Amino acid sequence: MSLGRLVYKMSSVDVVRAELALAVLYLNKAEARDKICRAIQYGSRFLSKGEPGTAQNVEKSTNLARKVFRLLKFINDLHALISPAPRETPLALVLLGKSKNALLSTFLFLDQIVWLGRTGIYKNKERAELMGRVSLFCWMGSSVCTTLVELGELGRLSASMKKLEKDLKKGEKYQNEQYRAKVRQSNERSLALIKAAMDIVVAVGLLQLAPKKVTPRVTGAFGFVTSLISCYQLLPSPPQSKTS
Repeated sequence: MSLGRLVYKMSSVDVVRAELALAVLYLNKAEARDKICRAIQYGSRFLSKGEPGTAQNVEKSTNLARKVFRLLKFINDLHALISPAPRETPLALVLLGKSKNALLSTFLFLDQIVWLGRTGIYKNKERAELMGRVSLFCWMGSSVCTTLVELGELGRLSASMKKLEKDLKKGEKYQNEQYRAKVRQSNERSLALIKAAMDIVVAVGLLQLAPKKVTPRVTGAFGFVTSLISCYQLLPSPPQSKTS
């Protein structure tokens, strides 16, 4: 084997090793595994169309498994609820953000009671089902709050970007690091807005508030897309290039 081919083979192995290391880092996140399971859950719901069969069995088993991933996760949003917001954030957005945290924390807490009911530990099945429905309303409310927060933050970002554009000469804005950072933030918030708005539809489908329009297949399709968005959002950030 020539030296050139040996070097090429070693570099290819290094690339594969680096990619596998990133995959391991990604899959070691409990949140990432949860979102992958969520994609399987809603993909199965799309395939089953709400009818009994293998796809529906996969959906139910995956849904139950996800509840284990979320044990005690309500503490995250409880901590965010009592943490101070940035001073420059408008009061309306602060209140919406805190409402989102409160609703999401309640959803995750009640979801644990649903898990206890489905495993047979909690014997009152009727109350567990009621808790499950209340938790879904909380999740829908948190998605509405998230949608409004992202709309407000996008408006603030747009105003600051326009102000920055006035201070920069034409053609210089894309060379300005501060402007590029705001563009990245805008893209991230736009994606979060799309996800939150689609999750409202998923919640409507799960609660069967509009069964003729938001069918199990529509719920599954929207849930699958938002799961893929969540998986993308959890990807490690690319390394920043150093400029001299």
